[in-house]
Order: sequence, then structure tokens, then C-alpha cells
Amino acid sequence: MSVINRLDSKEVDFQSRLKALLAFEASQDDAIESAVANILREVKEQGDAAVLAYTQKFDKVDAQSIQDLEIPLAECQVALSSLPPAQRQALEAAAARVRAYHERQKASSWTYTEEDGTVLGQKISPMDKVGLYVPGGKAAYPSSVLMNAIPAKVAGVGEVVMVTPTPNGQRNPLVLAAAAVAGVDRVIAIGGAQAVAALAYGTDTIAQVDKIVGPGNAFVASAKRRVFGTVGIDMVAGPSEILIVCDGSTPADWIAMDLFSQAEHDELAQAILLCPDADYLNAVETSIMRQLDEMPRKDIIRTSLKNRGALIHVADLDEACEIANFIAPEHLELSVKNAQQWVDKIRHAGAIFLGAYSSESLGDYCAGPNHVLPTSRTARFSSPLGVYDFQKRSSIIQVSHTGAQTLGRIASELAYGEGLQSHARSAEYRLDTKTSS
Repeated sequence: MSVINRLDSKEVDFQSRLKALLAFEASQDDAIESAVANILREVKEQGDAAVLAYTQKFDKVDAQSIQDLEIPLAECQVALSSLPPAQRQALEAAAARVRAYHERQKASSWTYTEEDGTVLGQKISPMDKVGLYVPGGKAAYPSSVLMNAIPAKVAGVGEVVMVTPTPNGQRNPLVLAAAAVAGVDRVIAIGGAQAVAALAYGTDTIAQVDKIVGPGNAFVASAKRRVFGTVGIDMVAGPSEILIVCDGSTPADWIAMDLFSQAEHDELAQAILLCPDADYLNAVETSIMRQLDEMPRKDIIRTSLKNRGALIHVADLDEACEIANFIAPEHLELSVKNAQQWVDKIRHAGAIFLGAYSSESLGDYCAGPNHVLPTSRTARFSSPLGVYDFQKRSSIIQVSHTGAQTLGRIASELAYGEGLQSHARSAEYRLDTKTSS
């Protein structure tokens, strides 16, 4: 029995089978939704007391106040200093690459002056305060700290507040070290929906933020959905995805492992390969079967590949690109010769990896571009997290006396057409000879 689905683009039912494979709707568990709604309400009403009570309940932390849950920045620096040298060097090298890439994303304010002296433009301002959620306990996601905090700091955000749960008081030194490297301004040992609520509504000791970013479990995702509008959020991400377009020139073992790299995230992750060479697809499947049992997370990988993975035979690379645009994947590897000539055919993808040596895993940790990417086909209309997500744009409009004579008449005409007389009269007051109505 095959460990992964096999599809062929020339089969009559290909489109329906592909759509079924891609179909994913984040089911909302009623019990989770109800629990989150109650937590948000209590934190909004009771503030620190509710946050503390839920932290004591869920994380089994012996704390008497939110101040007891504050992790001093000095502790983060100690965690960084205590890392094995190779690990610290890797963390700092990754941070430097992420910072260098995101520095290029900074937008600048601009204006231009029209002939009549009217000045129009755009003012760029960073957000004042951003909240970063980081899973805690045994799970360690230092890369997520770098990918979320560094763009915010590059954007000029005044304060980055990191919240991370510490079950049974267990603080993850690698996460704290990453906070030190990324320049996080405040770290608080709280998690779950209560942490999201504290950031969104504010309490006596935790100021309201402008935006909340970072990954979390179903409770965190539900809370972020519910507080959106009160604060901004990055996105509510679905399962991780990789789509590989390969011409058969990359070693099959490499591609099999690239598929594993996403499938090992969880059972709902998706790994798909498109290739015009049927024999190569067979070789990749053989490699999958040979290497699978060597993987520590083999059960998760097996379930992911069986339920949502696929090896798809296509007519040629042009068709592969068309299918790739339909799928609009989170991660797209163009593992083909002369990959640059194919990139212009790709319109929808979170991140595009060109050539056999550009494995998606490098993008997760240290290539430089952000690894917070749109999933579930949302790459059709959204983009990776970046500096621009922490900057706001304000329009600048400075109308000269001469400009008001021209613009006033245009605005007046349109305003009367919309039945908004006060708009029209407001514009007319600036005219040298006020138009009577």
C-alpha cells in the first residue's frame, strides 16, 4: 500500500481529487470557543487577577502577582551567555541574517509638490507597542522569536513585549536567549488565551499593545481571532505546507526529506511534489518508504503523507507552475535546472526557494526572509510577515490656496452628486468666490 497519494494531471478526475486534497477548514471546537470567550471576558473585567488565576491553574506556577511572572532581561542575557558556543553562534548568525534582510524592507515617508503648491505624500510611523506570543515549556521556538521580534524592532516599534507560558515554572533557556538576541523589551511568563487577552485589553501591569503576533495552540488561535479589531494580529495560520516542483534533476532522497520536513510538523501538514517524470516520482516514493522509519516523528509523517500528501505527475513544468499557482502554497521549492527562468511564472506563494540547494528548512531558520507565511491558499492575497506589518501609513495632504480653487470645485460637484451638502459647502468656503447653492 502506498504511503502517499498518487495523482496524474491528465486523469479526468484530477481537479476534483486535487481540491479534495487541498480542502482544509479550521474546525472550531465549541468547547474551546466557549472556554476562550470566558477567559477573554474575565481578563477584560478582572485584569491581573484573572490572568494570575488562569496562570496558576493551567501552568501550575506558584506566583502571587504578575510581577512574580516577569522574567528579567538580565535572565535572558544569562541564558544567552550559558548556551553552548556553537548554539549561540548559530542563533546570532541567524539573527544577523534575518535583521539584514528585513532592514531592506523599511519604508520611508515621501511627499511631492504639485505645480500649484499643493503637497501630497505619505508618512510612515512604527507601532508603539507589539505583543509577541511564544509557545513555552518543552517546546522551543527560538526561530519564531527572531522572525517576529526582529522585524518589529527594525520597523522602530517602541516596545516588544514577549509572553511565553512556563508550565511548572519551566523556562526555556533557548527561547530566552533568542529574546536577548532579538532585542525584546519585556518578557512575561504567561500564556494561553489569558496572555492574548492581557495584551489585547491591557491590565494594571500589562499595557495594551497595538498588534499581537506569533504562533500558538488552538486556544491562542481562537483568542487572536476574537480580539482582532481591538488590536491587530499577524494571521491565524493553518497547517504547514510545502509544494515542490522538480524536473527530476535533484537527488530523490533530498526531495523525500524536503517533503518530510513539513510533514513532521503535524498530521494535518501538507507535502506535495509535482514532476513531469513518472520514473522520478517512483524513485521519490521508494526513497520515502526507505527513509521513513528512520525518522523520530515517523508516525506523524506517515499520517500527514497518507491523508494530505501527494506525488503528482504533470505534463511539463509549465503545467506544474499553473497547478502551483492554484495551490498557492506556503513554501514552494522550484527544484529545477535554471530555476530563475521559471520564477516569473509563479504568482502565488508565500516563499519561493530556487534551485536544488535551497531547501525549505534553511528558510525556517537562517536564510533571512521571514518564515511566518500565508497558508491554506491565502498566498493568493497575502504576504509573509515583515517590517511593513509593524509600520503604519498616514496620508499627507497640504492644499495650497491655488489648489483649493481647483479641488474645491471638483469636490463640490461630486459631493452634491452624492447628496452630501455639508461636504460641498465645506469645500466651497475655501473658494475665492463662494459658490451659492
